[in-house]
Amino acid sequence: MEFILDPWPWYISGPLITLVMALLLYFGKTFGMSSNLKTFCAIAGAGKYSDFFRFNWKDSLWNLTVVIGAIIGGYIATQFLSNASVTDLNPVTVQELSTMGFSNSGASLVPDELFSWKTVGSAKGLILLILGGFLVGFGTRYAGGCTSGHAIAGLSSLQKPSLIAVIGFFIGGLLMANFILPLLFKS
Repeated sequence: MEFILDPWPWYISGPLITLVMALLLYFGKTFGMSSNLKTFCAIAGAGKYSDFFRFNWKDSLWNLTVVIGAIIGGYIATQFLSNASVTDLNPVTVQELSTMGFSNSGASLVPDELFSWKTVGSAKGLILLILGGFLVGFGTRYAGGCTSGHAIAGLSSLQKPSLIAVIGFFIGGLLMANFILPLLFKS
């Protein structure tokens, strides 16, 4: 049981991801979470208002299993396969986060200072949530896909636009973590 509860090493999870990608390529399918949002919008009738959503969404129904699998898998993992270990953060990272006002860094999977209902309900939390959602949506549309689609599916099929997008994701993440986040959460 420990094998299932502990994080899997790269030499097990990597080949499993490779197997899934090989099967998707074999069947002529692509992978990505953001394409599911497009499918949901098309199902809801957004094609009446925008040509972007005017496509045969029934051909994309298979990809909704990714969303269903993520929800069910996440539930099973947190409820039944969790070993209750805390996130092992570098002490320097814990110190940097505490100077920004994060009180229990590494004690839980996500910090309460960002993800509690009290924070989300505050003016600052709502602004960050709406602005962040807009930027993620805009970036996903502008890049032609999300991080999982480009980094897993795009790179495995050797697509140059995916390489450029992944480099952009990393640069954006570094800028956010090292410059923008410290400005937003100064003590």
